[in-house]
Amino acid sequence: MRIRRKQSRPRGTPDYAERAPSWSSLYPFKSHWLSFPEGRMHYVDEGEGPVLLFSHGNPTWSFYWRELIQAFRGKYRTIAVDHLGCGLSDRVSPKKYGYRLEDRIRNLTELVERLDLHQVTLIAHDWGGAIGMGTAARIPERFARFVLMNTAAFRMDFCPKRIAVGRSLFGRIAIQRFNAFARAATRMTMVHQERMTPNVRSAYLEPYDTWHHREAIWRFVHDIPRSAKDPSYRTLLGVEQGLPQFARYPICLVWGMRDWCFTPTFLERFEQFYPEAESHRLDAGHYVVEDAFEQIEPILESFFERNPVF
Repeated sequence: MRIRRKQSRPRGTPDYAERAPSWSSLYPFKSHWLSFPEGRMHYVDEGEGPVLLFSHGNPTWSFYWRELIQAFRGKYRTIAVDHLGCGLSDRVSPKKYGYRLEDRIRNLTELVERLDLHQVTLIAHDWGGAIGMGTAARIPERFARFVLMNTAAFRMDFCPKRIAVGRSLFGRIAIQRFNAFARAATRMTMVHQERMTPNVRSAYLEPYDTWHHREAIWRFVHDIPRSAKDPSYRTLLGVEQGLPQFARYPICLVWGMRDWCFTPTFLERFEQFYPEAESHRLDAGHYVVEDAFEQIEPILESFFERNPVF
């Protein structure tokens, strides 16, 4: 794979244009970028037809969705973003970019509008759920279906100690100097650890190879609102308040039931918001797509066929 950039890249932005990474064969997609004042957002745009919009969490990137993109791009237009600072997107200075939930929602909303997407199916994981559902709440007329996987889009009383520690100064040093968060994620998020091959592990780690390149990982952790004093609390509250309007939409909940972070309690909370949703409980961990793709692909195929968009 050769990733070509039409513009000069900012200093410190990961760039693989001069070489083929070990994981390039696993990610055989053409790169696209959408420019914002702060920097450029990288995204994959494969296939034609009804739109499937993939929103990743932390510390993953569009690579996480590769199997589903390849499975569905023959029938659908599959779009998977890298949030600013993540994956192949530009690294931006916190002096120019807030790295808040509000910023993420604004970016994704603008992408949907600038690409003029309609009848969108949102497929979201981890913190990508709050970003995606926040986007849908702002432009609901552009969304038609939802697939949510081990995520949250509401205030949370529970915060694992591993996440809470990451918000501290010690946590920042561990995350940005030693890449501890991303490295731990490759070892603690799957039941079938043998699927985390060396090439797959490299793909998750390589874009985050320096302190500066790991800024977004720590900012994601630090932005999780735990009380009304946190900057993103009101934004998350707004996302939560927007959830009920989608109660009659086709919704598919796919959950790795051995997730220590987004535990089954989060699934039960979504089921309270969406009692008519279909739920699928899988023997998988937090990286549910890595752990159980073979089970998820037919689940989604059936869901899409039973709930068509036009």
